[in-house]
Amino acid sequence: MNLDLNRILDAGVEVAQSVKVAAVDLADKGKRQVELLNAQNKLARAQRQLGALVYSLIRSGEENRELVDKYVQAIAAIEAEIDRIKAQPEFTPAAASAEKAERHCPQCGAEVEEDALFCHRCGAQL
Repeated sequence: MNLDLNRILDAGVEVAQSVKVAAVDLADKGKRQVELLNAQNKLARAQRQLGALVYSLIRSGEENRELVDKYVQAIAAIEAEIDRIKAQPEFTPAAASAEKAERHCPQCGAEVEEDALFCHRCGAQL
């Protein structure tokens, strides 16, 4: 009976860990997507401003190469930021699990979480 309870507890801990990893993965993807959308909106705004500036300069017959160059540099910086965001490696739960070193209870040998203070199986202090 006690062995069955331990198996059920172990299965529950494994499910909880899987849910935790999936939630972190989803949150990271969402944060990255928001960051990308913000950068893309910033790029679109800067491009519209540059277009308006060039239009007004041409319409008035003026030239202001220095100001146009500043806008072009700002747009290039935003494009580089977008490239950086897109180049970030995808987070995968398997990669996260592989990076964690396994920790075991010294009393019963059960696998425990890295930050656990007590064993979930036997209650021993870690």
